[in-house]
Amino acid sequence: MATASAGLLLFRERGSRLEVLLAHPGGPYWAMRDDGAWSIPKGELMAGEDPLAAARREFREETGFEPAQGCIPLGSIRQRGGKVVHAWAVEQDLDPSGFRSDTFTLEWPPRSGRRGAFPEIDRLEWFPIEVARSKILPAQAALLDQLGAARRNS
Repeated sequence: MATASAGLLLFRERGSRLEVLLAHPGGPYWAMRDDGAWSIPKGELMAGEDPLAAARREFREETGFEPAQGCIPLGSIRQRGGKVVHAWAVEQDLDPSGFRSDTFTLEWPPRSGRRGAFPEIDRLEWFPIEVARSKILPAQAALLDQLGAARRNS
């Protein structure tokens, strides 16, 4: 059974340019990856949890910021590994330099017996929508399209 996650895609306007906030995953596996590695801040749904409440909780845990109200539903996408991601867009401007992320533990290097603590995300950055398309995980690029459609229909 595939797991499910929920997350928020923050966006802002800079002049005539639309920007989105993306998170780079922490840990040694992602350290040298850039294009196609970034994600919306998201996390796993707990049993019985409301997906929007989970998206807001995960955003706080992964960034240290309180998300704004007024979430716009973007629907769901399925990632390559089968995980379903439920997403909402939020118009909010914040300074990513002040983010703080929860950590996770991992044996690294593999089979070394050494465990280290790593941040869930190691970078949080605003990208123009055109640049975000090359930065975001391929399956999540559909969320950028859904954001554009939602903004055109509002």
